[in-house]
Amino acid sequence: MEPLYQQTHKQVHEIQSRMGRLETADKQSVQIVENEIQASIDQIFSRLERLEILSSKEPPNKRQNAKLRVDQLKYDVQHLQTALRNFQHRRHAREQQERQREELLSRTFTTNDSDTTIPMDESLQFNSSLQKVHHGMDDLILDGHNILDGLRTQRLTLKVGSLLGDREKASCFSLIQFSNCVYILITCPQIVIF
Repeated sequence: MEPLYQQTHKQVHEIQSRMGRLETADKQSVQIVENEIQASIDQIFSRLERLEILSSKEPPNKRQNAKLRVDQLKYDVQHLQTALRNFQHRRHAREQQERQREELLSRTFTTNDSDTTIPMDESLQFNSSLQKVHHGMDDLILDGHNILDGLRTQRLTLKVGSLLGDREKASCFSLIQFSNCVYILITCPQIVIF
């Protein structure tokens, strides 16, 4: 188990150094270096499976230590795999941005046509409809206000009649309201009093 572990550990360090070269590689060799790193990572994963089997066959006093070493290698390789994927993702995003930039720079823009029109008919119809609705709501509110005033006047007329105690004479009383003052107008055939 020990020689296989040492070979795998050495290969992990080699991949780490290649990852450093990956950052400085030119565009043509990046793909080649990525493929080499991925092939090495796949080879290490297959070795790790073999190491797991061998670590379980170690004597009981060495087994736990062997499993810990294999798990540490696994963690390191998974970290390298993630770093490679992140690098590939950044590279693809950078290449896509460059393509889009080149596409924008190579595109020729033209001015708008001279007969550009803005459709205003629908907007004008909508605006006039809104104004009609607004005036209709104002009229509705005014009618409601007038109805409430009429109800208040009827209530006061009935109160005055009931205060006088004679319901027959209540029809002879009318109220005239000027600003904040209320005047009782008695309209019986015989007398008119203000």
